[in-house]
Amino acid sequence: MIRSNSTASYIVELLKEEISPEGVVDKMCTKYDAPRETIARDVGKILDNLKRINALDE
Repeated sequence: MIRSNSTASYIVELLKEEISPEGVVDKMCTKYDAPRETIARDVGKILDNLKRINALDE
């Protein structure tokens, strides 16, 4: 089972268009008031989880 939250849902929405991981981080930085390093780490974790369950191609 995979649990999601609004942040993960937003990332999935962004991934419906062709966008790089860095592009996702950029968009997240404009939406959320958090340090870029924190956002980048969290985006990386979510992308890794999506890859792990085969929901995201490399």
